[in-house]
Amino acid sequence: MQRSLRVVALVLTVAMVLCMGADAKKADPIRVLLIAGDDVAPYHDWREISEKTREVLAGCDRFDVRVSEDPMILDSEAALKRYDVVLMTMFHRGEPKMTGQAKENLLNFVKSGKGFCVQHLASASFGDWKEFGKLCGRYWVMGTSGHGPRSVFDCKVVKKNHPITKGMADFKIFDELYSKLQGDYDIEVLVSADSDWSKATEPLVFTTTYGQGRCVHNALGHDFKAILNPSMQQLIRRGVEWAATGKVAE
Repeated sequence: MQRSLRVVALVLTVAMVLCMGADAKKADPIRVLLIAGDDVAPYHDWREISEKTREVLAGCDRFDVRVSEDPMILDSEAALKRYDVVLMTMFHRGEPKMTGQAKENLLNFVKSGKGFCVQHLASASFGDWKEFGKLCGRYWVMGTSGHGPRSVFDCKVVKKNHPITKGMADFKIFDELYSKLQGDYDIEVLVSADSDWSKATEPLVFTTTYGQGRCVHNALGHDFKAILNPSMQQLIRRGVEWAATGKVAE
């Protein structure tokens, strides 16, 4: 009898240890490197945008967010390895120039199976770097891409079984409806909207792959008001989580 009790106690102890280990692993935060831009256009308060985006992520215990206002952090392969996903929030005009080492490090980071997210005008960065366009899937080209007046418009969730948009309903947002983004790489469109400016249905949130990595492009987010839209906040959190892990817990 005592032997049976000892066996049961041992089994329960092992089970508790395994459960504790599983919980500890689940609790590990997703390490996010948020790279802000140096957008000189008078229409964007890029520091406000990066800070509000950081707050959306930091408000959830799944994320550990570090912000850099200098993309040259990518020059350090060792520093980059600390993160699970890179998130670029604003247009970077290319000063200082991205070094060949920084480009190689970012591409290898994503190829290895980690995540990359780009938001709003950040896709216009590094226009002469073809591989960056592949990471974005579609990208803004100055003089070609555009949008009509900022307004409230309807966003349609077109992929309801994707982890990022699962359970989400169509929503309205007061934002810029980006149109005529360029590129012909394979993308999976999750959210779209009909543009009066381009007279076409435009992809606004979509995914692509690069090597073993997952990439998410969210073209919404002109300012803090758009970022604080509840559906936008959900897309930011889910998009970053999916890019980093390939799944969404929420």
